[in-house]
Amino acid sequence: MAAPTEIQVMSSAAIKASYLEIVPQFERASGHKVTTRWIPGVDLFKRVMEGETSDLVIMQAGDIDKLIAAGRIKTGSRADLAKSSVGVAVRAGAPRPDISTADALKRALLAAKGVAYSTGPSGVYILELFERLGIAVALQGKTRQVKGEPAGAPVARGEAEIAFQQVSELLPVPGIDFIGKLPADIQKITIFSAGMQANAREPDAARTLIDFIQSPAAA
Repeated sequence: MAAPTEIQVMSSAAIKASYLEIVPQFERASGHKVTTRWIPGVDLFKRVMEGETSDLVIMQAGDIDKLIAAGRIKTGSRADLAKSSVGVAVRAGAPRPDISTADALKRALLAAKGVAYSTGPSGVYILELFERLGIAVALQGKTRQVKGEPAGAPVARGEAEIAFQQVSELLPVPGIDFIGKLPADIQKITIFSAGMQANAREPDAARTLIDFIQSPAAA
């Protein structure tokens, strides 16, 4: 086993809840220390493209591929960690709108006083979905893009009625009720992956972290 060292990670928040359970187990088993910077996906991509360094980057697979093409992430280092669906939440105890079909979701959105969504891949998709459902113009003035906290947080405070985000990011938020995933015909599945930075200082230790996260024990 390699001598204990510090592994630097830059990650979007999509896998945060599970990651925070898994990493302490890895640290105890390996002796390595993991230092993680949590950065919204859009900002993370920009910062890595501009040369900010770490050992590992964790974000949506499509952006990892772009960073590989740009020479920022090592070719062949992409490791898929999780698949995530887009979910819907309301304030704890609030009436639960019908989201079982695209038409039902459309009615719920038009009736809502405020809608929150993230800056990450789910947020990008939600804006596309509003256009696809033909309600983008009708929702103007009552949608809110949330940065720096989960999309469910303003819903918990009563500042919006409905939140959209990756299921993994909604579930840990206090004060909200997760009411389900988007219907299958309008769902968007995102793969989140790790990639080794081209100038990683601790590539071998970082590889052991990836292997641990992908292990059956961590699943």
